[in-house]
Amino acid sequence: MPMLDEITQAVLSREEVARYLERDGDTGHAARERIEAYLEELRTTQRYSIYRALKHPLYPILRKIERVAEHVDRARAATRAGRVVYASNHKSHTDYLVELLVLDESGVRPPIIAAGINLFGGPLGLLHRHVTGAIPIRRNTKDPAYLITLKAYVAELLNKHDLFFYPEGGRSYSGEIKNPKTGLIHAALQAEHPHLAVLPTAVAYDLVLEDHALARQRVKHTQRPFSRELAEMVRYAVGYRSRAFVTFGKPIPLDIDASSRRDVLDFAHTVMDAIGRLYKVLPTAVLANAMRPSIAVRELESRADAVLDALRSKGANLGVASGAEAIEAGLQPFEARGILVVERGRVRVRQRNVLRYYARTLDHLLASPSSRTH
Repeated sequence: MPMLDEITQAVLSREEVARYLERDGDTGHAARERIEAYLEELRTTQRYSIYRALKHPLYPILRKIERVAEHVDRARAATRAGRVVYASNHKSHTDYLVELLVLDESGVRPPIIAAGINLFGGPLGLLHRHVTGAIPIRRNTKDPAYLITLKAYVAELLNKHDLFFYPEGGRSYSGEIKNPKTGLIHAALQAEHPHLAVLPTAVAYDLVLEDHALARQRVKHTQRPFSRELAEMVRYAVGYRSRAFVTFGKPIPLDIDASSRRDVLDFAHTVMDAIGRLYKVLPTAVLANAMRPSIAVRELESRADAVLDALRSKGANLGVASGAEAIEAGLQPFEARGILVVERGRVRVRQRNVLRYYARTLDHLLASPSSRTH
């Protein structure tokens, strides 16, 4: 029996879906057709042998990003113990590649990934549907038929696969870690898998490929076609190089009451707090927080040391030990990116919005942006 038929039958037989179909005002054939149409949209297949080969045609992008895994043994142990839902912050379109390749290269079984539906147009959409095994998510829809179908579909999918998703719902356009959405966590709870846990995961870059575009928009008002975003990414990829740290946390059992919205929301915030503590603090972020519109290099080093002292007091996951190291490792990438400029021993800001984007990446550990003067 085809996979779609199996899942369709399983979804339609779920109690919450049956209740929706029986509800007054939306019964019978029309409601069932809508649910089946959404199931067809959500349908995905992961062909792992082909998926593993994807990094070869994508090498021109991936060679610019050095992948660094931290505590990947936690992912190995969690997948041996049961079903895993990876929950990660979302920085870049490259997250989908970087984080899953880290798992693959570490011998961890591949999860199904939840991705925005804007990534499913054209050839890339075919790739996601028939190779990578990505689920297209309509992030802003309020159609109850879609929401109930999505949750039921994910719950059934978790019987066979792990899931990788981004609780923030999309990339952070302002830099900081955003508040979580609870839909997919609630869907995971509906799976009622006896050994299900959420694995907090954090991804951090020295430089985010789309930094200029994200900082310019800051608050996203419309969903742009991915083809436009891809063209912009290619433009900013010239001269781009970065490390990507992928840090895995300790699994958090999903043992809360699925019927309690408050419990689900509190759990989502617990997961995001864990992600924030895992987030790797890199030289560029420290430098961005220490900057002033124009500052002497020596003073900048002193201010960077003060930022690091504050981060240590919060138990941050530091990837830089001193202000001098932050300047040595962070200044050149920012200067090459056109964000800062160094002249006669002073550092000046050229792209204030982009610099603030990087500074906000540590807002969950430091003071609010209102205290900054750059």
